[in-house]
Amino acid sequence: MAPASPCVLAIDLGTSGCKAAVVSLEGRVAGAARASIDTIHLPADGAEQDPEAVWNAVRSACRAAVASANVPAADIRAVICASQYSSVVPVDPDGVPTMNMLLWLDKRGATSRLRKLPGFPRGIDSPLQLLTWLRVHGLPPVAAGISLAHLRFIKYARPEVYQRTAKFLEPTDFVTMRLTGRATTNQCSAFMYLLTDNRRLDAREYHPQLLAYSTIDREKLPDLVPLDAIVGTVLPDVARDLGLSPATPVVTGLNDTQAGGVGTAAFDGTHAAIAIGSTSVMITHVPFKRTDVRHAILSMPSPVPGTYFVMAENGTGAGALEHFLDKLVFADDAFGAGGGADRYARLQRAVAATPAGSGGVLFLPWMGGSMAPCADGSMRGGFLNVGLSTTREQLARAVLEGVALNLRWLKGSVEKFARREMTHFVFYGGAAGSDAWAQILADALDVPVQQVENPDLLVARGAAMLAFQRLGLLGFEDIASRVVIRREYHPDPARRALYADRAARLVEAFKRTRPMFRALNDEDRHR
Repeated sequence: MAPASPCVLAIDLGTSGCKAAVVSLEGRVAGAARASIDTIHLPADGAEQDPEAVWNAVRSACRAAVASANVPAADIRAVICASQYSSVVPVDPDGVPTMNMLLWLDKRGATSRLRKLPGFPRGIDSPLQLLTWLRVHGLPPVAAGISLAHLRFIKYARPEVYQRTAKFLEPTDFVTMRLTGRATTNQCSAFMYLLTDNRRLDAREYHPQLLAYSTIDREKLPDLVPLDAIVGTVLPDVARDLGLSPATPVVTGLNDTQAGGVGTAAFDGTHAAIAIGSTSVMITHVPFKRTDVRHAILSMPSPVPGTYFVMAENGTGAGALEHFLDKLVFADDAFGAGGGADRYARLQRAVAATPAGSGGVLFLPWMGGSMAPCADGSMRGGFLNVGLSTTREQLARAVLEGVALNLRWLKGSVEKFARREMTHFVFYGGAAGSDAWAQILADALDVPVQQVENPDLLVARGAAMLAFQRLGLLGFEDIASRVVIRREYHPDPARRALYADRAARLVEAFKRTRPMFRALNDEDRHR
């Protein structure tokens, strides 16, 4: 395919791999490719990736996407990167990593652990400081996997690395630096540093009080550029490697949640978006900065002027299904060999043939702890009401239903936060390739669900649409018409009472099992 219209090379850097797509102004994908990335799991809840392996995956995916698109280099008008976030790459003055990237999965920067290290100041994250963080930024540093926690871990647990580090970069900013040679960030991609005043949009400076509370030196942080900035052009050697013109502009990046909000046009209208990948997230827009501490929902800066995106992370999504398939159904262990390449087709057939309600089995989806609307890191997953007649097909459907019911629980809190009811949801992410899951979502949420075309490339398409807007080739009002819907699913009235009951049972199960999970997962008790 060789479209006459301009194109953008959009990079979607996830945790497990990188996808790259050449996207036309009309929103068509001219070429796409992906490359995998390995995660290094370490003791004490460490999770890292080799930054050079990450960059090589980006290069590989981009080269293949450009080659498959068969588009003249001059027609690729820009490059932009959207990525997973709350991860940190430390680099030296030449842009060379000083250690591995600390992933959002890494919990070694928990304040309770850092307090035991020599040199960590007393009085850090006092109640008064946390209130200031909440008021100015919107998110206090109470979670272990945020970027600021990684920075503190490096400063106090790896002081020699901290000294060698010139800049700490989020993944999207690391890729932008490798493309242009400039270490920059913006208010969107720097969100998890917790160092910007988000009471106003398009901040260009770090907040001095939050910077002092953080204990991180200002010179270690990249400069903030405007949200619509062109950071530079692609370096000549990188351009040759990727098949691009060295005159190709590179647009400042954003995180994958924000790109998903753009790609589903969730910055406007009465709908919201749902992404189910390894985790589940619900995205919509509000015109204000706000944090709902009780339900773990907040609004974060959006790349769309005058708009904030609602950040409502629901916890484990398709990761629960992967665990079920990898460890229970197709496990490659002493009991037998793993499943083949057709396992998702087999899953689809099994779920479609199983009646709603999964034979009374209820799946608890909090495999890695619960998030919004009730955050508790000690929560875990499991099946309830398994009997001697329970089948694997029923267990499989129960997993999909459990994730959908957890999103239903979140829906009410998001609607209250946004001060409006959602008319429908746009469904994307890896799980959106499942027709069965899309229908289950519609039934569980009791509103229509629109399944996007090529859902695993939605983030790349959203990033590309933003790049076109930054180039002046597209207006935000034009993006909604470029969201391609494959199919719309409507709730089945015959299942309304069943799923209302199951939703209530899920919330009840959360409340009743919470004390047990807290006791079972109490680190101090089991030392």
